Amino acid sequence: MGGERGWARPYRRRRPVRAGLVLAGWSLGLCLVGVAGLAAWNAQVVLGANGPVREAADEFFRGVAGGDTDRAYERLCKAARSRWSPVGFDSWVRTPPRVSAYEITGVSVTTRSGRPRGEVAVRLTREGGTAEERKLPVVPEDGTWRVCGDPF
Repeated sequence: MGGERGWARPYRRRRPVRAGLVLAGWSLGLCLVGVAGLAAWNAQVVLGANGPVREAADEFFRGVAGGDTDRAYERLCKAARSRWSPVGFDSWVRTPPRVSAYEITGVSVTTRSGRPRGEVAVRLTREGGTAEERKLPVVPEDGTWRVCGDPF
């Protein structure tokens, strides 16, 4: 008696190379989506920070040029305030030739190690008419941008 054999699935060759390529392609696509997301975040941080960076430098130099050193001192970062006392900063700013006017000529914001940093190019005009160009670092600190470094 020759019984019938039950149904059996036909033999399919395994394709490990194809499976590996599909997995590698899927992984590469996932990495590209992550990189694109990171690039979009960086672009948003950099493009959205130009205004606040300019504003922080403008407030600082408005205080310096106007003689309101308390206002300017408040715009300094912690590192700069640790080097200068309010009285020392006041006497330093009031030392002739004093800054009488300023013009912000450029603002750039970059990210370094995932942290945004700004740099403001400013033309300082001193009493007597002499002018000089300075580049001023601006960093985010406690939710606001602050002037850091030696502006003079």
